Amino acid sequence: MSTTDASPEAQSTGWAPHDGVVLLHTLAKGLIDLERVRGLDSFTMPYPAEAQRALDRTVLACLRKGAGVPRSMAQLIDWCATRPISDWPLDLPADTVGPDDLLLDPESGRPTELCHEWAEHGHDTAGEHLDREVIRSALRMCREYGEEESYSAFRALLVDRPVLTSAESFEVAADLVMEPVRELIGWIYRPAPGGLLMDGAYATCGRCLTLLTPTRDGLWWCERDRCRRTGPPPVGRRLHPEEVGEVLQLRRPLRQYVTGPGRAETDLARKLTGLGLTVRMWPGFDSYDLHVTFPSGMVWAIDVKDWASPRLLGLAARPVPRTPPYHEAFWVVPRHRVTDRPGYIAMFERHRPSGARDVRLLTDDGLEELARHRLHGSGPDHAPVEGGPRA
Repeated sequence: MSTTDASPEAQSTGWAPHDGVVLLHTLAKGLIDLERVRGLDSFTMPYPAEAQRALDRTVLACLRKGAGVPRSMAQLIDWCATRPISDWPLDLPADTVGPDDLLLDPESGRPTELCHEWAEHGHDTAGEHLDREVIRSALRMCREYGEEESYSAFRALLVDRPVLTSAESFEVAADLVMEPVRELIGWIYRPAPGGLLMDGAYATCGRCLTLLTPTRDGLWWCERDRCRRTGPPPVGRRLHPEEVGEVLQLRRPLRQYVTGPGRAETDLARKLTGLGLTVRMWPGFDSYDLHVTFPSGMVWAIDVKDWASPRLLGLAARPVPRTPPYHEAFWVVPRHRVTDRPGYIAMFERHRPSGARDVRLLTDDGLEELARHRLHGSGPDHAPVEGGPRA
């Protein structure tokens, strides 16, 4: 859309292509494309189309505001790593970004999780995205085989094994349980880039299991916000290609939206099981993440979301599917997201679509505390589920 065919409403609310949330989406997608095709430390022309578009539109937004402009792609990259988005001359709604949000991590120079969220979901939250399409494809394949066990094994693979060696990849392919999704697995695992090697070896994170990125000062950087908040990443496996063969990793959107939240899902399931509750993961071919049954027969349905942006999470909110049936449903976000972004839950609630006004968001520790209260009789009692969730 050109500036001439942007409506007055679009130009005044941040939806013109050179300003506001649309430009933020373009910036994020341009950075992802540039990293994928060129690497963010290489500025040879021609740049990917979206990266060039991001630079052009950023310059236009700055000129319209009478602000200084990035005079090259290298300078734009520097802005993204050192200048919080809130300081850019963009007409963004007040709660779109936090005061310290960056599109590139200053330590590693890699796109932040927030950047990936804006690239994937920032422009059209109703659009189709790789992570969703992969999950839908796996569901369809497993349903055709009538194998719910295969789907659960597939989800567990993405959560627990985001990195595979050649031998491990062969082992997975030979597993009969994976038969329905074998071809899909071969597509979603891609060769690890050489830029992740340090001293001839790849390294996995001992906490989140993904491949680590070497930094300029000879240290390791983890792509997961949650992991970095805990401290320097512990090195898990060191993988030398000459010893283990080709090293494969999940495509980035799957690591972002399946592996990351999956770690939070399994952590929460373990805590709830420790309270004496019965937890089933990804029930009904992944209708939701956790099906939790209390001794009284009360059932909770839980979807875990690990997003940096409460605005984008709110826009993506949807009611929890009604089967398998339950009494209460929750969306859950890790506590660190709320700690990092004051007002997170209020922002989520402001941006929920009208059809998702009943979607309740809690932190993981908040949900655990609520479960303790219900177990000790300080919450409402429920009879076993019969026909479906109660109103």
